[in-house]
Amino acid sequence: MIEPEEARVSTQPERKNKRFLAPQEKYEIWMQLVRGEITIGDAADRNRVDRATISKLKEVARNGALVALAASRPGRRQPARDLELDDARAEVERLRTALAEMAVKLTLAEGKGRWG
Repeated sequence: MIEPEEARVSTQPERKNKRFLAPQEKYEIWMQLVRGEITIGDAADRNRVDRATISKLKEVARNGALVALAASRPGRRQPARDLELDDARAEVERLRTALAEMAVKLTLAEGKGRWG
């Protein structure tokens, strides 16, 4: 027997739609927290997100700042390395070596007599 719609009442609270914050919003919230202008609860209420979202935002921003500061060195900056270019150069060198090995094997297999 199928129950009518009214009979199926959920005891769980209605789930909110997930709200995503833009990077600029996250930065502004983090700055307000750092300056002590708002609390985590106030920030969550104002931005219609869960307190855990604000706590995670604060933790991620702190860790990101620490990583950036650790990588920062006074004085002249070293140019940023292009990892893709480094990988391509390594591949070129590997292929060059493989080609040279194949040329040696071909020379040994065919012998010097065929060259002239």
